[in-house]
Amino acid sequence: MMRQSEMLVPTLREAPAEADAAGHRWLLRSGMIRQLAAGIYSYLPLGRRILLNVERIVREEMDRAGCQEVLLPIMQPAELWEESGRYTQYGPELMRLKDRHAREFALGPTHEEVVTALARDEVSSYRKLPFTLYQIGTKFRDERRPRFGLLRGREFIMKDAYSFASDWEELDRTYQAMNTAYSRILERCGLDYIRVEADAGTIGGQGETHEFMALADVGEDTIVTCKHCGYAANLEKAGYQTSGYIEKKKEAWKFQPTLRVQTPFKRMNIQERKM
Repeated sequence: MMRQSEMLVPTLREAPAEADAAGHRWLLRSGMIRQLAAGIYSYLPLGRRILLNVERIVREEMDRAGCQEVLLPIMQPAELWEESGRYTQYGPELMRLKDRHAREFALGPTHEEVVTALARDEVSSYRKLPFTLYQIGTKFRDERRPRFGLLRGREFIMKDAYSFASDWEELDRTYQAMNTAYSRILERCGLDYIRVEADAGTIGGQGETHEFMALADVGEDTIVTCKHCGYAANLEKAGYQTSGYIEKKKEAWKFQPTLRVQTPFKRMNIQERKM
């Protein structure tokens, strides 16, 4: 047990003026994080302990669901992204660099390309399916406006999982297993959350797509929920699906600002993502 006098816990009487979210202010004042650059933070000993506790919960629930942990490269060859068509689709948020031989790479904001290439090379028969791989690691996105401390950063820690199956029935079973695992993770973390329909965005894929939203006073997403039928969706998805229905039934909808706690899990199989 370490003595308090030996711990690095640099508390602050007042938070910096640019810390406009309450959570950001408390993280700074309690000595859990320090900003190095816009959207880039150091986790100090207390902050790191919290991260390890959250990671432990995530690992326990993912392992319970039958997933296998891997650790994939952060620096990814640009050819993989060009092959998937997302090298240009991702736009300026994708951090790009060249090595000393002028070969182009990207710092991974996500790992669909890498994990699909891995499965393509290693899985030669449907008998090896299904399986789900996950990792907990650092991601990079060159956000235009990093804000709210850790909520919208350029370097952050993310758990991402990828499932592979031989048919839609297997994918459905995996999807439900992930639904249960994500719900258990958020409940164990004590978060008030809701599962909503969402737009797949640049990740793509067929079938349903959902996001788990933690209800909070700050955030950049808005959800709509129906008091009568229980429908819930990200506003982007709801606006696309309803085509004016929101305006006609405005009294039945409730709009809430939210914080995106986790990237949505997606359906994916080898045929969909074959490059």
